Amino acid sequence: FITKLVITNSYSIQLQSSLLAQLTKATNQLTRTTLKSVSDRCYQLAIMLNSIKTNIPYEYVQSAATQLIQCAANLLSAVNGPLQQRISVLDSDSTQATTFPSDYDTDLEFAWSNLNLFADGNDFSWGTIQKNRNTYYQKQLANQITNQMNDLKSLLTSSLNIYLNIGQNILINTSQVFMSLETKANEFLLNKFTQTISNAQIQFPQNLNLTNNSKISIRSMMEPLASYDNTTYTNLSRLVTFSILDENENEISIQTNMSHPIEIIIPRDPSIIIPPMILQNVTSMNYTPHNQLFDLHYLNITSSLSISIHFEIQPLNISLAYLFIYKFAQLPQLNTSINNIDGWTLFCPLNLSNETLYKYFIDNQQTSDHQSIIYGLRELNSTEMMNTCSNTSISSLPITDQRFNFTSNYQLRIYTSGCYYLDKNNQWKSDGLTVGPLTNHYETQCFSTHLTSFAGGFVILPESINWNYVF
Repeated sequence: FITKLVITNSYSIQLQSSLLAQLTKATNQLTRTTLKSVSDRCYQLAIMLNSIKTNIPYEYVQSAATQLIQCAANLLSAVNGPLQQRISVLDSDSTQATTFPSDYDTDLEFAWSNLNLFADGNDFSWGTIQKNRNTYYQKQLANQITNQMNDLKSLLTSSLNIYLNIGQNILINTSQVFMSLETKANEFLLNKFTQTISNAQIQFPQNLNLTNNSKISIRSMMEPLASYDNTTYTNLSRLVTFSILDENENEISIQTNMSHPIEIIIPRDPSIIIPPMILQNVTSMNYTPHNQLFDLHYLNITSSLSISIHFEIQPLNISLAYLFIYKFAQLPQLNTSINNIDGWTLFCPLNLSNETLYKYFIDNQQTSDHQSIIYGLRELNSTEMMNTCSNTSISSLPITDQRFNFTSNYQLRIYTSGCYYLDKNNQWKSDGLTVGPLTNHYETQCFSTHLTSFAGGFVILPESINWNYVF
């Protein structure tokens, strides 16, 4: 009914946008047909608002823009929810996806009849075809709505921007989305500055003098859910968008380098549940015949986009110290005659975090092009610990040919993270991005050479393969 109402003036825009923002809050009850209809109507309202922006008071524009931004966030959450497995697929959508269409064609170029689009490899079972058909149409609609809502945001930016003088800003803060729009003098980019968007943050380097315009507009936005992708694990990430616009509201291309990167803090869903650490019963190995110098474990880190690896070790005896080594794709070897490792670190009691954790981080630039990593840990004896942990400048590793001996067990958690941006085709990419060492369970630190929409990947890995039993 609402989507068929006539758009007559600013009052009808405010009324319809408010109703649509409220009705779309039930994101788990919106069918694909409803989503498409509401998306079209919100876009039409944004076009109408932009066309009359100079003839109505600022308060009317802000009121309508707030509701339309909320509507856009609701639609994006609803259309991506089933793909992220955060919302169940509605029966009506599933039925519609698997019912013979009225314009059915046996031509294999017709999507519905092309079973290769919906099979899982060689699995052409009816259940698989039905499931993947629904996913196919959901992805298709998600892409359409994403593009339309991006256009809507540009229209709303234009509608609001005419009311801003240099030094002024507009904030839109709803239950689902945070948007900031501010106007600055061009010289503002010459200085290092930090932009905060709710609990997200971006820090710009100095000397971003990129335009001859007398003023620029900075648009920042945080939305509740990053768009779907089956390879990046962004389903726990917020979507954070930054843009710098010139006087004509055209986006200015930002290009820096990794010597002077843009730093971005991307928060995760606050309702994230972190599973408990996994106990490593290494003391039991003391009574098993072996010649291993390290407790070795294998991790599969295959990923289509680059990822970082984060190790968290919690010793049950916090007075102990450890030597940690690793090697990509091969067995790490470290003894008096062989040094074949890619990296190492010492875990000394003074390095324990407030949570009594030892932490180690391998960024995505190091893991790039690797599919696996084998890491090893051994407990240092009292002499090694005294020689290494009391020395502030360690020039050589504590190397031994003695088999490992653990006097206490420890707990382990390993997770991966990633920094991703949306390209022009709404596909997540990772080039030009580096995961930072401040990444944790609740946010990803990213370093970027450009501006766009960003999300952070996050996966807690299952227990790694104990390599001691393989060799």
